[in-house]
Amino acid sequence: MSHRILTLNEVVDYLHLPERDILHLVKRHEIPHRQQGPDVVFPRQEIDAWASTRLLGMEDKEIQAFHRSSTARVHDLSERHALLPEMMQANYILPELEGKTPPKIVRNMVDLADSTGMVWDKEGLLSGVESREELFSTAMSCGAALLHPPHHEPYMFEDSFIALGRSLTPIYFGAPGGATTEFFFLICSQEDRIHLHLLARISMLCRETTILEDLHAAESAGEMYDLLLAAEEEMIHRHSPV
Repeated sequence: MSHRILTLNEVVDYLHLPERDILHLVKRHEIPHRQQGPDVVFPRQEIDAWASTRLLGMEDKEIQAFHRSSTARVHDLSERHALLPEMMQANYILPELEGKTPPKIVRNMVDLADSTGMVWDKEGLLSGVESREELFSTAMSCGAALLHPPHHEPYMFEDSFIALGRSLTPIYFGAPGGATTEFFFLICSQEDRIHLHLLARISMLCRETTILEDLHAAESAGEMYDLLLAAEEEMIHRHSPV
């Protein structure tokens, strides 16, 4: 599945971008693609890496626009369609994540994910997250990193879920401008169509709410979980049509 070739229509559906925008990116050689006879096709694994890297580098307004477009196909921006209650539990959160180096943090986050009982291929997940970080750090300047494997296979997880670790001390994880990172979200998505939407949702939470400050002050995994759900509801309400 991870090595398949996507058609133009499949890439439009996966990236939630208009066909004209995809073709513009092709013309400017700004998106991985190949010519297959008269058709343009897209290597799925390369598109995965390109898309997540592009999303993490978006400005606030760009990521809001992407979130709105992907929401139309994935989830409504309403309280009943909040993602975090479906994707997380308090025991998916580790308030005292050990590790002073990126490799150690990645290994410990994969251990946390494995402890949920949702992971079927731990070694595959570890290898995927490590290869994704080698390509381009998922750390953002706000103090959070959005770890994820570069491709999403149904056999890897029982279902899509998100784990969160709060490091004992902030570390240098490759964030822009040399900022340190304290919070590590590990996004384990079983479905391609929701992967980028989850990245956008969590990125918006970190940028638009006080969730990172609140999580820093929280005393337990249960409190961190409650804060995340409340922050998502606040953000959804803010972006819901009046």
